[in-house]
Amino acid sequence: MTVRTPVYLDHHATTPVDPRVLDLLARVQRQVFGNPSSANHAFGWSAARLVDRAREQVAALVGGTAREIVFTSGATEADNLALLGVAEAHADRGRHLVATNLEHEAVAGPLRILAERGWGVTSVAADRDGLVAPEDVAAALRPDTVLVSVIAAQNEIGTIQPLARIGRICKEAQVLFHTDAAQAAGRIPIDVAAWGADLLSLSAHKLYGPKGVGALWVRRRDPRVVLKPLLHGGGQERDLRPGTLNVPGIAAFGEACRLAAEELPADAQRLRELRDGLLARLQGELKGVHLNGACEPRLPGNLNVSFAGIRGGRLLGALTTLAVSAGSACASAKSGPSAVLKALGVPDDLAAASLRIGLGRGTTAAEVDYAAARIIAAVTKLRAEEA
Repeated sequence: MTVRTPVYLDHHATTPVDPRVLDLLARVQRQVFGNPSSANHAFGWSAARLVDRAREQVAALVGGTAREIVFTSGATEADNLALLGVAEAHADRGRHLVATNLEHEAVAGPLRILAERGWGVTSVAADRDGLVAPEDVAAALRPDTVLVSVIAAQNEIGTIQPLARIGRICKEAQVLFHTDAAQAAGRIPIDVAAWGADLLSLSAHKLYGPKGVGALWVRRRDPRVVLKPLLHGGGQERDLRPGTLNVPGIAAFGEACRLAAEELPADAQRLRELRDGLLARLQGELKGVHLNGACEPRLPGNLNVSFAGIRGGRLLGALTTLAVSAGSACASAKSGPSAVLKALGVPDDLAAASLRIGLGRGTTAAEVDYAAARIIAAVTKLRAEEA
């Protein structure tokens, strides 16, 4: 089978919009242009109905209720609203937060801001497999801790954290629990009740929806989570995120969540098989192939591998027909090895010669075979040149 190049294997950075989602997005752009806050005529009512339906679809994906969904511009805004909103609302109770050394910059950035404002921030280190021990989270709690934030699935190495156990620890300590689930949503089952979460961040473009829209799930009962907004204005989204709603994007986000919920089991199984086959071939035909992060629990389409004997930076340059990365897309302009891999204790030379491969809904077996052949050829050639 002929493979069209470049082959896209960077689904952790973003996903292509599913054609079914794109059809809905275009239809809403053309036909439903009303403002959902316009409560006095049919154009506003039509838009409001679409938003309501999307709210239900997003909530269903995570096991919440529609009234607990606050639409945002993406997971970054959702993370900021969760962390900064909780901090401002609960500063009279305490000024301490707990997170991990695996967090995405969308969480790490707000934490730095809070540290600059005098908050205490404790970072819990993951082990060499990229997994956080719940007992280490428990040990980091203090009487003045108000929030714990743990990434659900790490965006570079794909490891899935033991959120249910961490959530129980937070519940017993009466500490709020937030998780950035941007990479997890649509790839693994999410159940906010089972996880014991109080806040959860999502992004449409990570699950085959459009860019520029996301959501924060905010628990309304047991406990009712109180936040202070980052923005002020028209009162939309329960005053937590004012501004005219992005109706086409929200409707498309809802449809993407509906499709993800329906297709997740089959997608996950297929991607797991493709990923495992790719790793087996790389390790079977090359020496010095190191898997970064635990084999399981891991996102089904994620593979992060390092290749011994190659100088950093050369491997990506040799793979021009593959869309892969060396780490987070948000950090791709920064030089040096991945901070996440360094946190796991991966030596600098291996961390600099790593690839993050993200398989997705449209990835075919032929594309994976092509990628394997290209990577094997590139590694073999570069090692020969550097011998």
